[in-house]
Amino acid sequence: MAGKRDIVRRIRAVRSIQQMTKAMKMIAAASLRRSQAKVIAARPYARSLQDMLLRLVGTDANLKHPLAELRPVKRTAYVVITGDRGMAGSYNVNVIRLASAALRQSENDTVLIPVGRKGRDFFRRRGYAFAHEIVGLGEEPGFGQAKQLAQTLMTMFLNQEVDEVRLIYTEFISALQQRPADVQLLPITPVRGKDDLRGAGAPPQEAEGGGQPTAPVEYIYEPSAEAVLSSLLPKFVEVQVYRTILEAKASEHGARMTAMGSATDNAADMIARLTLAYNQARQAGITREISEIVGGAEALGG
Repeated sequence: MAGKRDIVRRIRAVRSIQQMTKAMKMIAAASLRRSQAKVIAARPYARSLQDMLLRLVGTDANLKHPLAELRPVKRTAYVVITGDRGMAGSYNVNVIRLASAALRQSENDTVLIPVGRKGRDFFRRRGYAFAHEIVGLGEEPGFGQAKQLAQTLMTMFLNQEVDEVRLIYTEFISALQQRPADVQLLPITPVRGKDDLRGAGAPPQEAEGGGQPTAPVEYIYEPSAEAVLSSLLPKFVEVQVYRTILEAKASEHGARMTAMGSATDNAADMIARLTLAYNQARQAGITREISEIVGGAEALGG
């Protein structure tokens, strides 16, 4: 009977854990829907802003800005974005592993800026010093928080405290797939892709349908291209930081939903195995009692 009581207690404990993981899965799924909607809404704006930047720097004018200044990299700032909580599978581990590899392989002096309690605690235990840290972003971070972080990063770059700023975060692909990424934020160096819009001075583009190539488009800026650039680049950095935080938060919710779903399924499997073991123990006990009764009856009859 003691064995059966232990099994019953384990079944109750696993069932309680299953209820908790199921509730966490539902909460993560609801948060994921909201975060995913924000990510989808932010991507077109960030892409349009980048296209505008490409058109501006593609003009014939010799435009320069301190945020786009290329100088020898002697010190690099790494912004590592993790979650404030665990229970998200390998989400935090993958980001921390990528950041640790980047810090080990860096040939320059490094400055660490953790965003999220998990990353901060990991690197603090290993003796890293932080130039700045942010924890408690919440389940739905706002643009104001991202703007504050972006202003800090731009100030460090403009004051030449660092020569390069890189973001290490998790790119959201789907609820079941997230990918750690290491991207450069500063200095701003737009890369032209085959789908990027081209500005004046760019090679002619082929017209649709195999027609004659179209001539480059000349843009007129008011009040001037330099003034537009000075207003555009800081906003571009703020939008990029905000989009990165949204991607990381959506990835965290997706990873937690997947992990809690797997934990709920594993708990159901464990309950099934424990129930089978309980039934086997109960059947063995009944068989033993019947055998004892039959043996006693035969002894009395003899």
